[in-house]
Amino acid sequence: MSVFNTSRLLGKTILITGASGGIGAVSRAGYAATALLFAKAGSNLILLARRAEALQKVVNAVKAVQGSGRVAGVQLDVSDKAQVASLWDKVPQDLRNVDVLGTVGDIKPEDYESMFTTNVFGLIAMTQLLIKDFKERKSGHVINIGSVAGREPYVGASIYCATKHAVRAFSGSLMREVVDTPIRVTEIQPDLPEGMVETGFSVVRFRGDKSAADKVYEGLQPLVAEDIAEEIVWAASRPPHVNLAEVYVLPVNQASPTIAYRSGK
Repeated sequence: MSVFNTSRLLGKTILITGASGGIGAVSRAGYAATALLFAKAGSNLILLARRAEALQKVVNAVKAVQGSGRVAGVQLDVSDKAQVASLWDKVPQDLRNVDVLGTVGDIKPEDYESMFTTNVFGLIAMTQLLIKDFKERKSGHVINIGSVAGREPYVGASIYCATKHAVRAFSGSLMREVVDTPIRVTEIQPDLPEGMVETGFSVVRFRGDKSAADKVYEGLQPLVAEDIAEEIVWAASRPPHVNLAEVYVLPVNQASPTIAYRSGK
């Protein structure tokens, strides 16, 4: 057995939201992070995202490495209840028995309402869509992307911190509500997007100013999307009796949202 054994994911169907950006999909290196790792493990994939062109690039990248698994890309905004309700109309019949729901989410930074509808209400809507089926099949895994912002609030990100505190509370409550079932609930907590995970969201945060985004990482080595994707796939590949309730991930030179060592500074 290898150190990182993904054989349990072979043939499993993974649904990933927010698949066209950041941890859900393409990092700065241009590789489909989480989706690509699941594809290499032989999983089937349902990839959801708002941006059709970016989504198609991820689907193409997955097909390039995927073996026996299948992939379906669906343009969908998780903050739109009607679109979520009609999801299965757009998914092939043989991919509808989902084993893992990865609610990565596409962050919309325009205003506080859109941030809540995407990060919180969209996540809840997707969970409600699948949790009944998980209970009926006595199997399933919900993996939510939280943040260090859900553990510790900090200046300049009050709304974002509020959304991620909500994700942490929802994930913890859901885990307790399904404790009498085989369903697993995991929250991955990286420092995203305000801090030390280098993804496309950093540029979005600064309204397209890449030089300003790059300054966030000056003097230290940040995490990248592939680092967090590996944690997601690792959590999903654990034995059925093992549930990683929370995975808190930071760069080695960061201790909190506001405490980090920068060489030469």
